[in-house]
Amino acid sequence: MHSIIVVAADGVRPGEQIRLAPGESLPFGRTERPGTPHLTIPHEGVSREAGEITATGAYWTLSNLSRAQTYVVENPEGAGEHIKVAPGRLDAPMPFEFSRVVLPAGSELLSFDVWAPRHDFLDQAGPRDGSPTASAFPLDRGKRYFQVLAALCAPRLRGEPHAALATADELVELLRPSWPSVSRTAVQWNIDYLAVKLRLKPAPESAPPGGTRLNGKKDRLVSLALRFDLVRESDLALLKSGAGR
Repeated sequence: MHSIIVVAADGVRPGEQIRLAPGESLPFGRTERPGTPHLTIPHEGVSREAGEITATGAYWTLSNLSRAQTYVVENPEGAGEHIKVAPGRLDAPMPFEFSRVVLPAGSELLSFDVWAPRHDFLDQAGPRDGSPTASAFPLDRGKRYFQVLAALCAPRLRGEPHAALATADELVELLRPSWPSVSRTAVQWNIDYLAVKLRLKPAPESAPPGGTRLNGKKDRLVSLALRFDLVRESDLALLKSGAGR
């Protein structure tokens, strides 16, 4: 399983997700490297060779190759939780499941996201040797993405097996009591992350863009979650006021 996924933001090329298996590395910086894995950040305030991300099992490390700039790695779901990586620091381990790497670039701050969706667990059935057991559905009920999954499944868990999928606006309203700052963008971000974390197969290339593709992703998430009891009726309590973090 790919253990680390880098999601480039606006102004950072390429715009798609870059997936790294354990042991693989991804350099980033202003210099382009055609034909090789590289995250290009086309800004004159970013070093030519700014840094490198390395996937290490269920977590990742960051090397800061800048001579003068400190990089900050934020936990977007934390209350200001962050890690500073000093100039020249190599292989600093990052513990967050969701991370935002922030780079000073002249008068701007540029960023890209790093996801670490892989979770390994001790296999209780045997001795502690060999490879750990990878969880089939590594979900954390304390995360925002699980609240989004519960909201997606809510109509069918409430006894409406053929209920239509909730729209983005309906999901926002379902989530607002426990997550006052929720937005359509945040809901979409979490749906995209759930699709990665639960290893949904990509939609057919012929699928039209926009709402149809999004509805297909939501439908597959709900079907998978209900088929394997990943979300239960008791989890709907997460959507009530005071249930969020």
